[in-house]
Amino acid sequence: MKKTSETIVFFGSGPVAAECLELLIEDFDIEAVITRPKPTHHRGDYPVLPVAAKHNLPTYTPDSKKALSELFAQTSFESRIGLVIDYGIIIQADVIESFPLGILNSHFSLLPQWRGADPLSFAILSGQKQTGVSLMRINEKMDEGPLLAQATYDIPDNMTTPELTDALIELSYYTLQEIIPLYLKEEIEPLPQEIGSVAEDPVVSYSRKLQKSDGVLDWRKPADVLEREIRAYTDWPKSRSTIAGKDVIITSANVIAESGEPGDVRIIDKQLVVYCGSDALQVTTLKPSGKHEMTGQAFLAGHQL
Repeated sequence: MKKTSETIVFFGSGPVAAECLELLIEDFDIEAVITRPKPTHHRGDYPVLPVAAKHNLPTYTPDSKKALSELFAQTSFESRIGLVIDYGIIIQADVIESFPLGILNSHFSLLPQWRGADPLSFAILSGQKQTGVSLMRINEKMDEGPLLAQATYDIPDNMTTPELTDALIELSYYTLQEIIPLYLKEEIEPLPQEIGSVAEDPVVSYSRKLQKSDGVLDWRKPADVLEREIRAYTDWPKSRSTIAGKDVIITSANVIAESGEPGDVRIIDKQLVVYCGSDALQVTTLKPSGKHEMTGQAFLAGHQL
């Protein structure tokens, strides 16, 4: 694809933003990168900063919504649009309105499904079979802006949140490639989400930031719910429990039709099995505290239940 003749101001801070920016640089001229400053306690690179430095992009690091507004009051940008992905700072109306065509956001769900901080994990937790990417023009309300386009993605069985993230980064990139040039030509009219959504069930739902406590497995829950938690939390907060007196992180498991007291651990057909509120989980891989990931069978070989 030939680069557009216009520039874009990119807003982003996290690892998803860094990967998206690296892809977008191939097709779009980035006038400036606006990202959060590296925290004083953070070790190593802070995601977007090294990408911007590698490509010699002008970079600004306001640390709050007030500082962001002050930046735009003091600095003139030529771009007619901004693009925000995985930024982490609220963008107020004065900043949005400084762009003639507004600020676009690539949100990783089929809005109005899973507005909020972590739509990817909640797509897996909910057990839905399809998600996607929504390209919207932002307003001051959380993920309620009108839609320019949506692209769907069928979630394979056993997919984890990191795998889904990678798939939607790629889908987002192709969507932006196609839609931004049309939007700059003013050939696309954004539509309200209730009209423009392609979701099979376009009911408003909200995700939230995960907490460390979410990773503690509650064996009273049904096995299929816990299996989805393990896939959703594989990156963070991870799914933790105690088996054979050892603190473990369960990294993958299968639902099997067995019943017993929730939390009881058994060996069934030489496999490590934990009973749940309904059915049971066959633990296929886990990571004992201080050790490498291993199979459930390897764990059984070294630990007595």
